[in-house]
Amino acid sequence: MNHLAIFYLFFLLFQTKEPAFKEQLIDGNVSIGYGVVTGDVDGDGKLDLILADKKEFVWYRNGDWKRFVLAANISERDNVCIAARDIDGDGKVEIAVGAQWNPGETSDETQSGSVHYLIRPADPTQLWRPVQLPHEPTVHRMYWVKTGEASFQLVVLPLHGRGNKGGEGEGVKVIGYEKPNDPTATWKTYLIDNSMHLTHNMTAMQMEDTARETVFIGGKEGVKSFVFGNSKWMPAAQASPIQNHSVGELSLAKTDENTLLLAAIEPMHGNQVTAYIDLSREQNLENLKRSLLDESIKEGHGIVTGDFLGTGTIQIVAGWRVPNSEGKIGIKLYEPLDSDYSSFQEFWIDENGMALESLAVADLNADGKLDIIAAGRSTNNLKVYWNQR
Repeated sequence: MNHLAIFYLFFLLFQTKEPAFKEQLIDGNVSIGYGVVTGDVDGDGKLDLILADKKEFVWYRNGDWKRFVLAANISERDNVCIAARDIDGDGKVEIAVGAQWNPGETSDETQSGSVHYLIRPADPTQLWRPVQLPHEPTVHRMYWVKTGEASFQLVVLPLHGRGNKGGEGEGVKVIGYEKPNDPTATWKTYLIDNSMHLTHNMTAMQMEDTARETVFIGGKEGVKSFVFGNSKWMPAAQASPIQNHSVGELSLAKTDENTLLLAAIEPMHGNQVTAYIDLSREQNLENLKRSLLDESIKEGHGIVTGDFLGTGTIQIVAGWRVPNSEGKIGIKLYEPLDSDYSSFQEFWIDENGMALESLAVADLNADGKLDIIAAGRSTNNLKVYWNQR
């Protein structure tokens, strides 16, 4: 180990802080908690919590955390996903949702999957009007993605390709939806990709081009990335950063000006928390070094990244929903101990109190610190972990 590496190790050890989070139960009657996101629903400048639950899409007002229903029973089967983002610059989020969760039916779109845009009422505490859009079967995840200086698309990710059996057959049709001024009119759609099988989640991040974001999709074939340009979607510059590992959850962060970190849960619904680091420091996702942080989780179902400790480094937070070999469920934070993110120490955020189904991160009280938000399946709860650092 050279002198610089030794100095960095001692610097990190000196800087190391144990996390300090104060837990608050927001809702103890969640049915499943399929997806939780944040966004300003009522335009008061505060980030609210927005949840896709079994039969209802709801939001919780920042401050008093009062619960309001956005839409209910919009399909025969369960709801499954939600996307919220201010795409028109008015300070209030636009919301899209996915429902009719039926992963065993991969061919019949009338029996599996649905995509809806929710039209905002004058009073956002009242019911919103759902507008149904065309869709593929097994709709599973969706995100609003920036595609230009003032343009966005709703990117929708099914779990399976049409007619897919056991991860074999047709590829997953990842579709981008472009919202018209009148949301009840026809939405223009784009085929982003159909080369992957058994996709599970995605994230988006601004890379070199600040006018648009790159979409990263995790699934059976690893991670692939795509970007919108010249009126079409295309593979990004580093199109396949991970090729040899099945990825279920993923999160991307910049550790400094030129260093990228991709955190993942492997395989899908897997037992491993991993980190991929760009050692070239040139945002080159073709030569990532993989580190295994933890292989004791069971059915990992959420991962996020950020500087939760105020140390200037990126930490990873991951959670799982089924008791592991020690009979434990929960959420852990992993803090790097070296400059190449190959060694970590772990801390519990929630030990046995959260069967994690969905995970989000945001500064909810505008104190400059990242808070953690989690929804639990068998624990039937929604919690905020307030960052006390």
